[in-house]
Amino acid sequence: MTNESDITEALERALPDDPDQLRRLHDRLAVAAQTDGVLDVAYRTVDTPVGALLLAATEIGLVRVAYASEDHEAVIQTLADRISPRVLLAPPRLDGAARELDEYFAGRRQAFDVPLDWRLSAGFRSTVLHHLPEIAYGRTASYAAVAQLTGSPRAVRAVGTACATNPLPVVIPCHRVVRSDGRMGRYLGGAAAKAALLALESAA
Repeated sequence: MTNESDITEALERALPDDPDQLRRLHDRLAVAAQTDGVLDVAYRTVDTPVGALLLAATEIGLVRVAYASEDHEAVIQTLADRISPRVLLAPPRLDGAARELDEYFAGRRQAFDVPLDWRLSAGFRSTVLHHLPEIAYGRTASYAAVAQLTGSPRAVRAVGTACATNPLPVVIPCHRVVRSDGRMGRYLGGAAAKAALLALESAA
């Protein structure tokens, strides 16, 4: 598979002493790929109060948000395997998502409007994730309550699995789902990240 890292390595060999020229050539490559319709998945990283987040988008919309703990390189490889090998570091496609995340972490945004590509979630997991935005900003709901929202009140464990495999954390607020006893429960970004998100929202 020829991916973005292969291209970058080739450019680095050609221009070992000129990183600025390498960056400009890479940017031109990304623009050309977008223009020619051969950029299936664009990605970038953004720095946030909960660490570096990888953002990836198809032409449909944002398809993946990943914490550093998920291993960004592994996530990119999974995107190449599941969606398309035509994956490239191309920040402009993610400008809208990055801006909305900046606004969210600054306390100026309570809901995300960026278009989403849901293809990495299917079946009951997708049903669960589509209901999570119904949990209001600054509020929480139990796994059992979310199961009720889906119309499958006994599927509490399956709700937990859906949250644990959410491909769009933060944007799709699985961090607002907690245990029935009020404890936070597990979170793919780690307990500290979940606590930070809940604290941010409760301070509004």
